[in-house]
Amino acid sequence: MRKLIILFLLIVTFSTTANAQNKKKYTVSKTNSEWKQLLTPKQYFVLRKSGTERPNSSPLNYNKKKGVYACAACKTPLYKSEHKYDSGSGWPSFDRAIKGNVELDTDYKLGYARTELKCNTCGGHLGHSFNDGPKETTGKRHCINGVALEFIPKK
Repeated sequence: MRKLIILFLLIVTFSTTANAQNKKKYTVSKTNSEWKQLLTPKQYFVLRKSGTERPNSSPLNYNKKKGVYACAACKTPLYKSEHKYDSGSGWPSFDRAIKGNVELDTDYKLGYARTELKCNTCGGHLGHSFNDGPKETTGKRHCINGVALEFIPKK
């Protein structure tokens, strides 16, 4: 019995150490209360709690202007307007991100693996990536919550 307890304690110790080591440190890091002060309730729900806005609720869905889409939380440029397209999904869609600014992670919240997209600077949840995008470009669809984005028009 004593050996089982020691084995259990060793497993718990190493698993929590491994989890702590795998947790990514982001350049922009704030407490939950700081994020709540900075973001609207909808932005907080999506960016910090990995929520999803209602389809067709974002005015950015229909934005055709030239510019850059940045993270609403930390203002990191994430997507260029020339990579935006109408996927018919109800959310702003892009076939690629600005290199190095969007992190791909795995999300099991629905019981199966999905590719989650996060801001690489603050870790904010943006949306998910799917393999049903335009075949003539990347074949990817970055399905992004509009509330997670801020549009910066080209000057």
